[in-house]
Parts: sequence; structure tokens; C-alpha cells
Amino acid sequence: MARSRYDAAGLRSLVAPGWVHSAVYTDPRIFELELERIFHKGWVYIGHESEIAKSGEFRRRQMGRQPVIFVRGQDGEVRVFLNRCRHRGAIVCEVDEGRDSYFRCWYHGWTYSNSGELVSVSGPDGYGPSFDARENGLTPVPRVASYRGFVFAALDDAVPPLEQYLGGAAKVIDILVDSAPRGELLVRSGSNRTIYKGNWKQVGMDGYHPLFVHASVLATWERHSDSGHSLGATHSANPFNFDGVSETRDFGNGHTMLDFLKHRLNHSGKFRSILENTPGGTDYIEALYAEHDESWADVLLAMAGDPHVGIFPNLQLINNQIRIVNPISVDETEVVMFPVLFANVSPEINALRLRQHESFYGPAGSGSTDDAEIFERVQKGLGASIDPWINISRGMNRERVEADGTIVGHISDEVPQRGQLKQWLTMMVGRPEFEEG
Repeated sequence: MARSRYDAAGLRSLVAPGWVHSAVYTDPRIFELELERIFHKGWVYIGHESEIAKSGEFRRRQMGRQPVIFVRGQDGEVRVFLNRCRHRGAIVCEVDEGRDSYFRCWYHGWTYSNSGELVSVSGPDGYGPSFDARENGLTPVPRVASYRGFVFAALDDAVPPLEQYLGGAAKVIDILVDSAPRGELLVRSGSNRTIYKGNWKQVGMDGYHPLFVHASVLATWERHSDSGHSLGATHSANPFNFDGVSETRDFGNGHTMLDFLKHRLNHSGKFRSILENTPGGTDYIEALYAEHDESWADVLLAMAGDPHVGIFPNLQLINNQIRIVNPISVDETEVVMFPVLFANVSPEINALRLRQHESFYGPAGSGSTDDAEIFERVQKGLGASIDPWINISRGMNRERVEADGTIVGHISDEVPQRGQLKQWLTMMVGRPEFEEG
């Protein structure tokens, strides 16, 4: 396949209504273009402000292939720097997380403050009087912005305002944040990660697969929906059923959702009962209704802090977790999952959230292993040398467009897959023309 295939016309030829060419998931040259045009040009999720609540706290993160440092300086300001010494380019932050006043390069000893200034150079006389330390601090990422504690960054300054980029998906982030009393989330309970041999775009909002990939889990939840297990309660009557009322949504800009609201409003009594029988649960429910109007509090209680939304390209809020998707290669992906707890609630409420995360998404959970296995099987199948087109047309005959432009389909429809690929193509063929929120 000639390189010229991947000019704008060549890229457009890989996506057709209801179809996508397998090269989108298997060609290393396309993967390299994705890093350049998506992860190195647009907004990328970095982390939550509560991860670095104290001055000097830092986390090591990735923006495509570019390692970065997510840090709160001594002045309290949140910053994102390239994890790279300005001298010879070695990384200066060697660990995933910690708290310190300085970052020191192990190669030649250049030392930086946690607010990015170069504070020490080994043998400074060797640079002469023209050397200016102020011009040799850590390189700040050009754009950093936060929405309700969720911090995003962009390596290219020519991105739109973050809230414009988020568009209608911002309201879905609100579901998670407003579910916490006073809107205070705690993302400080560690993380677990999985690496699978498959393309990063497979990790999306897919409401068609649970009846098959997670059949045994859903059956167990349904059998024990009255047992007090919170996941069983929130999945009462199976929100993925073909004859149900759950929906898929495409908000534009690649942001998509599995919307269980109608279903969960119909079955919210079981989860409410679990909360009422958990120490501190009644206080939590009362706080929701005290802080929000009744209709929004009803939504928050029914959704149980589970917006099930994907923010293109690398953030997902699923169940009780924040999920970061890190592409490694065309056929290898890292997914890092951070359980989300609430400030201002009882320890028992947060324990309920942790157990819910662990039971499905934890290292010994029943869900993430299912997903990783099927992603790897898909990647193997996509390697076939003939008949390279795959079908993503489910629901095209019945999707509808709401007044704000949101595309809506049934829970099993491939609205999210088409929405993600639409944004993928937009960014791959040139400067993103982001939709207005």
C-alpha cells in the first residue's frame, strides 16, 4: 500500500456510511498519523485535580508518545510540563506519582522546581555569562484547561476552548461531579491497568456486546439483584436488553454515551434501598436533594454516579471509574482505571463504590478480562488480507437527531462507533473543525 494512499483522499476512502476499512485499526502508518494529528494536536485528558491536591504532588502521564508531568506547584497552581530535560532530553520524572519540590535529571544533574524553573545546573561556569536559566525551565504544554476538576491539555495552541470542545458531553460529566456532595470527587485510591493486544479505538461505548461478552456476569447480577449488591441493583432488568429503553448518544466531536437514564429511573428503587441501608446513605440522599432541584437529584440518584461517557480521544467515565486510554502501538493499548470516591460521605458509601469497581473492573474482576480478550480476538480477525471492510451500520435505519444536534439510537446501535470515526476522520484529514457545543 503506497504512502500516498494516506493523503486526505486516501483517508476518506477508508470510512464509508456504515463501513470502515480494517486498515484504520491495523496499519502502523495510520497509527503514526493518529499520534501526530489527534494526540499531539487536540485536547487530551491528563488527570483529575484531586490527584494532586497538595502542593508538590505530581503524576506521570502520556499525551500520545509525549511523556508529561501533571503537577501542582508550591504556589498551588496546576501545570503540565513535558517530561524532558532541556539539556539533552532525558526524562526528569522517573516514577508514576509522588510529592516533591524538585525534579532532577539523572543524566547531568540539571534540577527543576515543581513549578518548572531551572534552579540548578552542574558546573554552571561551563555555559558562560550568556546562559539564562529562565529560558531553560521545563517546557510547559501550550494549553491546559479544566472542566469541573477534569484537566485536559493540548500540545498545539490552536485548539478551541475546552468547554466548546466538550459540547453536550459536559452535561454528562456533571452527572458524576454533582453526584458527590458539594461536587468534590476523590481520585486518590490508586489505579489498576490492563494492556491488551489491540487497537486503542476498540475501547469505546458499545452497548451491543454485554449480552454476549458479559452474559454470565449479567445473568449473575439479575439473579442477585435483590441481594444488596450495588451493581446488580443498578443493572436490574438488564439495561442492555434489545426491547429496553436505554439509548446511545453521539454529542459530536467524537464524544459518545451509553445512556441508561430512562431505564434506571424505572428501576432506581433497589439502588436507593441499598443506600438507605448503608451507614450514611440517608444523609447522602438528603444532601443530593438539598443541593439540587428535585428533578436533577432524581437523575443523580438513578444514575448512581455512572455517566458511561467517552470523551474523545482518551477519557471514559464508566461506572465508578475514570478510565484513561493510552495508545502504545497500532496493536497494543494500555487502559488505566481510577476508582472515584466522594468527599463528604461516610466511609461505608465509599467502600460500596470501591467494591463495585473491584467486582467488575478490578484485577480479579469479571469484566475487564472479558473485554481485553474480545479486543484481542478482533485485532486478530482484522488482520485478514481479503475482504477488509467491517460493518458498523447497526441502527442507521432508526437513529434520530435531537434539536441540539445529538444523534440518538437504541442501546445496541453503533451510534458511538460512527460518531467516534467521524471525529477521527475530521482530525486525520486536517485541522479539526470542532462542532459548537
